[in-house]
Amino acid sequence: MRHKNKNRKKITLLNTISAFVLQLALIINNFIIPKLILSYFGSETNGLISSVTQFLNYITLLEGGLSGVVAAALYGPLVRKDTGKINAIVAATKKFYKKIGYIFAIYSIFLAIIYPIVTKTPFSYQYVSSIIVILSITMIFQYMLSLTYKTLLTADKKAYIVSFTQAFLKIAEILLAFICVKVYPDIHILKIITGALFISQPIIYSKYAKNQYSLHKEHAVDESLLSSRWDGFSMNLAAFIHNVTDTTMLTIFTNLSTVSVYSVYALVSSGLKSIINSTVSSLNPTLGQTYAKGDIEGLKKKMDVYEYIVFVLVSLLFSAAILLIVPFIMIYTKNISDTNYNQPIFATLLLISEAIYLIKLPHSNLAYSANKFKDVALSGYIEAGINVALSLILTPMLGLVGASIGTIVAMTYRMAYHVWFTTTLIRGRRQSIFYKKMIIFSSASIIGIIICKTIFPLSDTVTTLNWVMHALIVLLIVSSIFYKKELAQLRSYLFAKR
Repeated sequence: MRHKNKNRKKITLLNTISAFVLQLALIINNFIIPKLILSYFGSETNGLISSVTQFLNYITLLEGGLSGVVAAALYGPLVRKDTGKINAIVAATKKFYKKIGYIFAIYSIFLAIIYPIVTKTPFSYQYVSSIIVILSITMIFQYMLSLTYKTLLTADKKAYIVSFTQAFLKIAEILLAFICVKVYPDIHILKIITGALFISQPIIYSKYAKNQYSLHKEHAVDESLLSSRWDGFSMNLAAFIHNVTDTTMLTIFTNLSTVSVYSVYALVSSGLKSIINSTVSSLNPTLGQTYAKGDIEGLKKKMDVYEYIVFVLVSLLFSAAILLIVPFIMIYTKNISDTNYNQPIFATLLLISEAIYLIKLPHSNLAYSANKFKDVALSGYIEAGINVALSLILTPMLGLVGASIGTIVAMTYRMAYHVWFTTTLIRGRRQSIFYKKMIIFSSASIIGIIICKTIFPLSDTVTTLNWVMHALIVLLIVSSIFYKKELAQLRSYLFAKR
């Protein structure tokens, strides 16, 4: 038993490390590539790439949350080493994604024809259409042809294979982009060259998966899996709306320069979200397995630690971001004067919306790990409806600020719903446990921000270090007074003998 536990901890540690490596590579990539585009091609080209990418990401809506359903369905067969069932699930998943591939190809052609006509852009019809075609081909290889095997590897706690592969490709993309803009600065050539890298991704995953799991090309399809994918649709719809509504509304009601402003600020918020997601993602299978065992007391303890980790990370990182994001963006966009990137109110609202999204993660992930997709479906549809409706009303009037307000209201509703739903899964756990933490950590963040703005105003000195030290002290004090139990559990988890 000790040997098994030791191996599990090693795998969890390896997956966590690889996730950090991937997120680091993604953050570096997501900052450098847009910076190159801004510097060599301007804000409108950057806005065009961001806008088109979001419209192409509508393909994730067709996916309908299947990856979550597939992962939940694979846990049992992987534990039992049921090769036949694994093959049936993989065959069903590949069949579904093949259909989506055909639909996506048709949609991409339609988008290439219509988008240049309905969007405010200074570029020629051929310029925009060709960009759409190039990006859609790249997405087919990254998304459609590799997702089946990525889901299989992740469900079997082999996410490190996926993470290290993607990290390597993202770093390689940066090197190729640098070479391209120096030798032949053309946005089409840049996207063709960097996109060609990702052809190798599905080849690597499929080769490993076929050898590891004895996958057969011809195998009976598990049709029940395809029908049950709709249970995860609301989850996928809500995440989809959360990710694309703002950019879509800004594309329709403003211009590509405004979309560029949004995308640049989103680099920071999405980077922080990725760091926190990668930190806590390894806890999700443990949460799901504990629920499956019916260990309510163990589930309460794990949820306490999970909540604590998320609150600490969100409080620390997002408080720092509120203080530092605008000065950072002004440095990042230095010498780029074709639009106004100084947007402090929008920056704060954007960070608040992402913070609300993140603090609900322990609760939403518990519902998904417990395979309660159908039970939480309505909340996903309501969240999406609130986001779209408010964005339609507010974006034409308030632009960036209006789009952010719609997201904040929608995310607040979804957070409250999932906190309540957790009480139906963990008997005896009160909602007040979550809200007490939220009030304490929010208060600590607000006090920290006020103190830093007053005592450590941003200047040319090392204010960032002073603020980080102060924030760590505040969090340590709050943790020591209010969360001794969670700290002890977290320390035990991190420093247990492996």
